[in-house]
Amino acid sequence: MKGSAWGGVDLGGTKIEAVVVDAEGRPLGNARHPTPAGGPKEVVRAIYEALEDASRSAGLAPRRLAGVGVGAPGSVDSNTGTLARVSNVGKGWTEPYPLAGALADLVHGPVVLGNDVQVAVTAEYRLGAGMPYRSVLGVWWGTGVGGGLVLDGIPWRGRGAAGEVGHVVVKPGGSRCGCGRRGCMEAYAGRGCLELKARKAVKRGEKTMLLEWMKKKGRTRLTSSIWKKALDEQDAVATRLIDKAVLMMGVGLSSAINLLDVDAIILGGGLGTRLGVEYAERIHEAMRPHIFVPERQPPVVLAQLGELSGAIGAALLAEPPLH
Repeated sequence: MKGSAWGGVDLGGTKIEAVVVDAEGRPLGNARHPTPAGGPKEVVRAIYEALEDASRSAGLAPRRLAGVGVGAPGSVDSNTGTLARVSNVGKGWTEPYPLAGALADLVHGPVVLGNDVQVAVTAEYRLGAGMPYRSVLGVWWGTGVGGGLVLDGIPWRGRGAAGEVGHVVVKPGGSRCGCGRRGCMEAYAGRGCLELKARKAVKRGEKTMLLEWMKKKGRTRLTSSIWKKALDEQDAVATRLIDKAVLMMGVGLSSAINLLDVDAIILGGGLGTRLGVEYAERIHEAMRPHIFVPERQPPVVLAQLGELSGAIGAALLAEPPLH
């Protein structure tokens, strides 16, 4: 018989975070695996292996889970359990792939698919930094810049793609984004785009320790910890790129606030969590010149559930509604 434990998975560009929670959303066990560079089938296998490890640390087997939720980037169809238009995971895929069904075959139980940031924001709203507020905008600053909305207590998904604040245009005809378009906020602030800009700077002859630290740590990508170290060491290239990222986030997020007038912005994601309160305050200041009602500018607060927020939110997605 299945127990009262649910699995949750946060599928990211560099890592897969898996967690097992109880009925109150409290973590019982968790595990982190690197995201493979292969296609959808390899990614599904890696998700299952991360769930196996998380279940083992909770003293369970994956087949004992009552259900599994997966938070994923890209175009999520929760009704069909398919994922499409994923630019930052593995080799990426454009066509819809039946991720929920493929994973269900492995865990032998129900799997629910949701947008990665939306489920993380829902977790923060229910259990973390969003608890004091009625309406919030979540901004997950990591490989890309994801967003999620809770409006008057209700997670707002629109027709399935609401909250994509990273693709607010901050400069028409500007830098190329991972989505293929130009001038998105993510093109200036997403870690993937920041890495491309850092590599171009090196080719131009600029001096930076970013790539050397990446090699020393045996990483294939510039992780959040490497960016943090570079900023702490006042690396000129890292400082310039992150300063520009903060500026563009100020432009894009103020526009979102002028439209939605929510009570707070919750800052999460790998880079947001790593850079912490100082950068939450810097983004708040960068927004100030563009806020239509400056005396009512909402705070930018740091996500409280840390890097587990996405996985916990995904697990909550799989739980039955509270009565």
